[in-house]
Amino acid sequence: MAAKSITPDAVSMLLANPSPDSSSDLPDIVVQVVDLKPSGNRYMFTASDGKKKLRAILPSNMYSEVLSGNIQNLGLVRILDYTLNDIPNKSEKYLIVTKCEPVAPALEKEIKSEEPGILLKPKEEVGVKSEGAAGIVLKQKQEVVTKSAAQILNDQHRNSAPAARMAMTRRVRPLVSLNPYQGNWTIKVSVTNKGNMRTYKNARGEGCVFNVELTDEEGTQIQATMFNDAARKFYDKFVLGKVYYISKGTLKVANKQFKTVQNDYEMTLNENSEVEEVAGEATFVPETKFSFVQIDQLGPYVNKSELVDVIGVVKNVSSTMSIRRKSDNESIPKRDITIADETKKTVVVSLWNDLATNTGQDLLDIADQSPVVAIKSLRVGDFQGVSLSTISRSVILVNPDVPEAKKLRSWYESEGKDAAMDSVGSGSSPTSNNGTRSVYSDRVPLAHITSNQSLGETKPAFFSLRGYISFIKPDQAMWYRACKTCNKKVTESIGSGYWCEGCQKSDEQCSLRYIMVAKVCDTSGEAFVSVFNEEAEKIVRCSADDLDDLKSQEGEDNPYSLKLKQATWVPHLFRVSVTQNEYNNEKRQRITARAVVPVDFAAESRMMLEEISKMRA
Repeated sequence: MAAKSITPDAVSMLLANPSPDSSSDLPDIVVQVVDLKPSGNRYMFTASDGKKKLRAILPSNMYSEVLSGNIQNLGLVRILDYTLNDIPNKSEKYLIVTKCEPVAPALEKEIKSEEPGILLKPKEEVGVKSEGAAGIVLKQKQEVVTKSAAQILNDQHRNSAPAARMAMTRRVRPLVSLNPYQGNWTIKVSVTNKGNMRTYKNARGEGCVFNVELTDEEGTQIQATMFNDAARKFYDKFVLGKVYYISKGTLKVANKQFKTVQNDYEMTLNENSEVEEVAGEATFVPETKFSFVQIDQLGPYVNKSELVDVIGVVKNVSSTMSIRRKSDNESIPKRDITIADETKKTVVVSLWNDLATNTGQDLLDIADQSPVVAIKSLRVGDFQGVSLSTISRSVILVNPDVPEAKKLRSWYESEGKDAAMDSVGSGSSPTSNNGTRSVYSDRVPLAHITSNQSLGETKPAFFSLRGYISFIKPDQAMWYRACKTCNKKVTESIGSGYWCEGCQKSDEQCSLRYIMVAKVCDTSGEAFVSVFNEEAEKIVRCSADDLDDLKSQEGEDNPYSLKLKQATWVPHLFRVSVTQNEYNNEKRQRITARAVVPVDFAAESRMMLEEISKMRA
């Protein structure tokens, strides 16, 4: 068996060829891994050839190689693919190892060529004389002549056929290896989602923009954005499902509030970027990656911005219904399906648009077979306690070939088919149509909630209260600017108008909607309660726009403060939800008013008489 060795002058060879061609026959480069340590979801190390060292990064897709022990500190690895990046504001470079293989496990010490007794010479086998490294034999595998990147590329072009020469000029990198400090890269990706072209206005004038979601063969995704000239240049060129070579783009850290894919970075393409459709190659369909949430664990996601993936057996499929959209009075198709999983809970999933008419119809046709569906990117709402709804980028796979589907099918056939199922939202519906019915169920004193800090940990808990608003802080942020169409938050454009991210359009006007906190008390205690627009209007007895007008008025008796004062010490019935929020790594209880109604003293008297009769029984 041939002895294993590091390659003499390996670091110099890497520095001389910072961006090797993907099809070139790279020389054998073996280095020692020194100072291996984790950094986020990656590992950092120093690549050493005994004389020189180079700081290096193993990308996240090689994390498992370290955890499994294949790559070890002081071990040897063979570099198969890499790139060199400049370190900002420094003269150093980083070695980004995109592909490597382990050569030897951890040695007893770091190899240093200047140590007595260790000589690394081509075509010569030597034993290590040092007692600390006894038994280690180093053998040079081959004689390597270091060449520059230009020399290597020139030799390959001279000895290759014309078609091969064209292929060699393209260096394709996986998306996982990209970062903002790389200057020259090419990716090969499929367009898996394409947004509409939209216009905007700001201080610099008018413009247009659109986004695409790109996926490479490994399933890694990234969002790319194009503005103005680039948007007009590439909008028609990008076709959903087709494969492209893309280069000369830039990367930056993704805005978590708006990112649509799981990637730390987002890409921007300008008019100088290069986009070339891959000709003569079948379109590859990237594997859809799921992160399933069990149905009984959906509670913490209710009304949150985070999307979820679910898998379940289809129990029921409704017919298609037509819903009229408020924004443009257009009718859009909707279909509800009910799914269940091993938790013996069911949930209703609302399918919209093409998913309702196409996939929904397919599910209706095979509903008697109880198909398994895996659904990606669902929004969790509080209709009937907990409900799910598709969005534009939701994906539905019917009877997918994934381990979770096989396990679910086996459970359903052996046990689930005859098991009793409960809705995940049963017993936790926050309100009825007008809120008056639910405020008389689950009545508890306020201290029952505040003294039980574990309430709402797994899913929202719902209760009814009777209490008073004791204080409304006047200088809090009482409202937000909202889109008049969808009620989502808008941003003010410099100049005029407001931009709505949800509707993807600008409007000259917006409305104000309450988002305030009020202190509620009863005979047992007090707590701060979050109150939103419709419920806040019932408490303050005016709209947020009207209250804003009062706030702008001046006078000795400020009408704004007077209006808030008049809203206190009035009895109300509340239907509230209790959830757990994390703030500064500390879990806190959040109480939100879902319904606020005035006290019906006749109904309250009847309820007290019923309670008294129960005591006598």
